[in-house]
Amino acid sequence: MTTLEILFWIFLFIIFYTYLGYGILLYILVKIKELFYKPTQPVLPATDNLPDVTLFIAAYNEEDQVNKKMQNSLDQNYPAEKLHITWITDGSNDSTNEKLKAWPQANILFQPKRQGKTMAINRGMRFIKTPIVIFTDANTMINKDAVIAIVKNFSNPKVGCVAGEKRIINQEEDNAAGGGEGIYWKYESTLKALDARLYSAVGAAGELFAIRRELFQEMKKDTLLDDFILSLRIAMQGYKIAYCSNAYACESGSANIKEEKKRKIRIAAGGLQSIWRLRGLLNPFKYGVLSFQYLSHRVLRWSITPILLFALLPLNIILLIQYKSPVMYGIILTLQVLFYLLAGYGEYLSNKEIKIKILFIPYYFFFMNISVLRSVPYLLRKPNKGVWEKAKRAK
Repeated sequence: MTTLEILFWIFLFIIFYTYLGYGILLYILVKIKELFYKPTQPVLPATDNLPDVTLFIAAYNEEDQVNKKMQNSLDQNYPAEKLHITWITDGSNDSTNEKLKAWPQANILFQPKRQGKTMAINRGMRFIKTPIVIFTDANTMINKDAVIAIVKNFSNPKVGCVAGEKRIINQEEDNAAGGGEGIYWKYESTLKALDARLYSAVGAAGELFAIRRELFQEMKKDTLLDDFILSLRIAMQGYKIAYCSNAYACESGSANIKEEKKRKIRIAAGGLQSIWRLRGLLNPFKYGVLSFQYLSHRVLRWSITPILLFALLPLNIILLIQYKSPVMYGIILTLQVLFYLLAGYGEYLSNKEIKIKILFIPYYFFFMNISVLRSVPYLLRKPNKGVWEKAKRAK
């Protein structure tokens, strides 16, 4: 076997492992573990022993969401005297603060200067006194039992962070951005649940997650993925990230593929940034299973796998020309060409609303991987990385 052939099969294996193989292996490992070890179910404290909790909402110009978010927060099945609602509205110059003043239950922390979400979190956390802090976005609505479900998970002293589930509201007819994002998050939620059952979830989504207040560590101003960095730093302190599907946040998909592109490039750039800032987590001698999960679930996706994916096609063509008869290389090349043709068709459909959402999968997969490559120049040139223009959501 030549060097090119060895590279080809290594590339193919890594691509398969990153997107499908890890999920299959994870499922098998979880089943084996649970044959010998049945996890204990968390137990909710008695009502009079429930801890005080803060709903922490970092918001910028969210005047359209204030009333819905406040009502959604107050609808929680949790003792009202133990549920505190704090808004950090740095830089907001619309009517967000004025609308919040109409709600006496809202604690407003405002400063005129906008420094980005990470700095807003750093500043706001200095004022939080409750033992549990639940982070949620202004434009996401959470289910009525979200707070109680999250608190229940903290009955395990080994849990330092609880990741809620992110759900994309499906329209009867979606565009490629909303449809593709919805399918992606269903798969991602399955992996997170399996990760948590094996050992620990690998990060949390900012739409809904919670931490023990004393485990919070301030982040650098230019941090792009504050939720990911914050949650994994807690895991690096020796705690687990629990995954709670009974606590979920709902939001619409991106308004269009242009808005989703802006969001995905920033997330991919944040992934690259996180790999460097959390590089200590790649030490399996210190972090064991968590290192394996982190590398398999996150690092490969945000680093070498997208490069290998796009390198596989030319390498396949070279090998087919060099070895004119092998059927295997011809089959794999045909599958690759079919994938790119379907992705191209997805591009054509990208802003059209259709019911057959499976047509968005090849394009969204291609789109996610190309975003990783585009994130490199973004990360290098983007000034004031901690402040960004939020992506518009479908209505």
